Amino acid sequence: EGMALPQRTVFPQEKICMGWQQTPGAGLFNLGNTCYINVILQCLTHTPPLANYLLSYQHSQSCQQQGFCMMCTMEAHVRKVLCSSASAILPGAVLRDLKFIGEEFEYGRQENAYEFLRCTLKAMHRACLSGHRDLDVSSKETTIIHQIFGGFMKSRVTCLSCQAVVDSYKAFLDVSLDIRAASSLTTVLEDCVTPKQLDQKECFRCSKCKKKAAAFKKVTVHRAPRVLTLCLERADQWTGTKISKFVEYPEYLDLRPYMSDTAGEPLLCSLYAIVVHSGDTCLEGHFLCYTKASNGLWYKMDDESVDNCDIHTVLGQQAYLLFYAR
Repeated sequence: EGMALPQRTVFPQEKICMGWQQTPGAGLFNLGNTCYINVILQCLTHTPPLANYLLSYQHSQSCQQQGFCMMCTMEAHVRKVLCSSASAILPGAVLRDLKFIGEEFEYGRQENAYEFLRCTLKAMHRACLSGHRDLDVSSKETTIIHQIFGGFMKSRVTCLSCQAVVDSYKAFLDVSLDIRAASSLTTVLEDCVTPKQLDQKECFRCSKCKKKAAAFKKVTVHRAPRVLTLCLERADQWTGTKISKFVEYPEYLDLRPYMSDTAGEPLLCSLYAIVVHSGDTCLEGHFLCYTKASNGLWYKMDDESVDNCDIHTVLGQQAYLLFYAR
């Protein structure tokens, strides 16, 4: 459908295992403004297909990378968290190599959990490509990271002069959502897939009728990821102030209405982790998370503290990040 097929596959998707049998892992000590690191490490540790892969030692057994490797670092961390008898551990290796994960991160300074998530996934993706040379762009998007977290958006622009359509595709590892005018996640997603007329400043020139014409643009999820990561933007892009309102989100989300093909069977995703930011401004405060174990129970993870909670508590939070698994 216009998308370039990969010439080679780095990691075959049929090897991904979505089910798992793990009790909740240990808590993580906060060494001063490291809560943004702790919540992302916990959410990734409790992502079943990623944890299954890391616990299998598949990466480290074949890793040829010299020096820092984010996959090897995460493999050791996940094993330590899920297999430790301690109630809390120190994520020392991650803190020590913070600069390799993202140059902007400075130890001891409060940072943004969403930015740390993005940098961590990119660092893991780069590590998966180590040793693979001369890969085309589509082949690079077949690492275990893209096979788990990656999807494709389809952008369709329709010329209102001659009705010609132009389709383009873009890979993503997460989706950021504007919640300023929304009361629920479903209303945000419905707005995202609603066709919008392009601003005259965008000057769409139709390749068919060769005119600068008015046009509509519609963005849909063309290929859904196995794990969908959503960021509810809590920083107002105009004022910089924090958006503290509650946005309703479901335990089970059907992605089908937001797909390019809306006629298929329901595409159900189950919520398994959320990140919450507490504080009056986006530049200060505290991050904590809630994760779901394989026994179906939810746990509140606040640095070294890990406590049982129920789904009603989870669904009542001012969520910042949402993690859904197919």
